[in-house]
Amino acid sequence: MEARQNAELAAGQARKHAAPRAQIAELIRSNQEWRLKAMEAQLAVMQATIASLEQAHKEIMEIFQAERAANETRFQRFQAEAPARTASEETTQRAAEPEEVRKRAAAGEEQAKKDVQAAQEQVWKAREAADDEKRKATAAQEAANASKEEVNAANAAKVETERKLKIGVQPVVTPTPEEVSAAKRRVQYREDLFHFAVAGVAGGGKSSLINAFRGLRNKDAGSAAANVTETTLAMARYASPNVEYPYVWYDIPGAGTLKIPDWQYFNAQGLYVFDCIIVVFDNRFTMTDLAILTNCRRLKIPTYIVRSKADQHISRIMRDMEYDSDDDQSMEKKKKIYQTARQQFIQLTRQSVKDNLENANIPDQRVYIVSYGPMLGVVKGKRPKKVIDEIELLNDLIGEAKARRARRDTGS
Repeated sequence: MEARQNAELAAGQARKHAAPRAQIAELIRSNQEWRLKAMEAQLAVMQATIASLEQAHKEIMEIFQAERAANETRFQRFQAEAPARTASEETTQRAAEPEEVRKRAAAGEEQAKKDVQAAQEQVWKAREAADDEKRKATAAQEAANASKEEVNAANAAKVETERKLKIGVQPVVTPTPEEVSAAKRRVQYREDLFHFAVAGVAGGGKSSLINAFRGLRNKDAGSAAANVTETTLAMARYASPNVEYPYVWYDIPGAGTLKIPDWQYFNAQGLYVFDCIIVVFDNRFTMTDLAILTNCRRLKIPTYIVRSKADQHISRIMRDMEYDSDDDQSMEKKKKIYQTARQQFIQLTRQSVKDNLENANIPDQRVYIVSYGPMLGVVKGKRPKKVIDEIELLNDLIGEAKARRARRDTGS
């Protein structure tokens, strides 16, 4: 429900932001259309001006022809009235008057050409401005269409998110480089150390397992608080007391102690910065465990599935088999009951994890079945009798750390 509300809120915000953009785009488009019409009107005026100038040029030429004809008439009249003038004066007069007329006509024609050219330039500019306005109007329309597409995309995303939530598919959130850097600073990440995160649901035995890995009993100084109602509300960092192993263990707040959905647990805890993640569960494999494994697989972070408190579960199965520690039963019978309960618990655990991984489309991987006591004994170099996967788990974790160091040293 919360994820759906968040999706609706995100879609609403997208529509809220997209609507003003669409309105702005519409205003821009309307303004562009008005300016385009104004430019078209101005273009019509300029074309009318050109026609007027061409008409004026025609009238000037007609006046020139008329004036020329008048000059010819005046010249003939002058020639008839002054027959006594010398031939040289007559020649000079005839040459001078038409030359003056030609000069005035040429000046008028040149000015007319300039006026026509200026008018044509204005028409070209007007056309360019009109084309620019058309382009702007087209851009405004495209922006409006884009805003509509954004709204449609937001609505489609909302519908798709709701559909995935209904069928159990959770969103994939990739941390940004800034978030990765901040998470590394928060956990005091160092390249020369190997960082183990021990995560899982509340009460799964994470703290006890960290103490065992560090060779500490739950009551020793410096140990992680354990055997109480979930105490880890903030991430705790524990360095390995053995300098031979440059490891750091992190007790991650258990899912269910914080108001964080299962699918957000991985990113909320910054698990993407760790070198290896141990997923611990006690009674059942949960959606939180699956979310951690899915994200680790996507980011190629090594993972180990560990079922803790094996000794307690085996004892419970033995009681269900009507075993009573107070009864005077032979040691052989007690051992047989224990072996039967132990095998039953191992088979049920492995099958349960396999089924859960298969249902979540996660490749099958080994589940390590351990108990705090035998794990502590193995770390201390002892040979506990009731071990299951404690030795293999410790060896595999050490091997993982060594392999990572080798890759770092070789730069591969």
